[in-house]
Amino acid sequence: MQKEARYIHVYTGDGKGKTTAALGLTLRADGAGWRVLFAQFLKHGEFSEIKALKKLGEQVTIRQYGSGRFLKGRPSEKEKEMALAGLSEIMQVMEEGKYDLIVLDEINVAVHFGLIPLKSVMSLLEKRPQDVELILTGRWASKEIMERADLVTEVRMIKHYFSKGVPAREGIEK
Repeated sequence: MQKEARYIHVYTGDGKGKTTAALGLTLRADGAGWRVLFAQFLKHGEFSEIKALKKLGEQVTIRQYGSGRFLKGRPSEKEKEMALAGLSEIMQVMEEGKYDLIVLDEINVAVHFGLIPLKSVMSLLEKRPQDVELILTGRWASKEIMERADLVTEVRMIKHYFSKGVPAREGIEK
């Protein structure tokens, strides 16, 4: 019996909801019995989504490839090393067929700020086995990544309470 086709998704834009969309798909995939790798670039720490993902059990693996400190400006060499090591690990486990769904959370931001070369991400997309669903999130998705993807969703901010000084809230933004 032939497996269903699997695809490449991109969730990008300046609006809220890119990681949330990836988390929703992670939850669905887990419910369907899929093995999931949820990999976060730039982020580090026990955010609410990480606490929840850990409760899903062994089918969901979580990895973080960042210090959680880099936000703007020039990334440190340590940040670059962490991001590249993460991409290398993901390439390996993807080729080994360990996961049905791989989420690359904030990878578009990592590419935009030069932590990961675009050509390395394009190589990962080209080497993706047909039985792996792949999700890339983060602002500033490159034209090349969007052209290669099968599904692209741009999340556009129309209004956000951050502009009124509301900080990130636990359970909603963190």
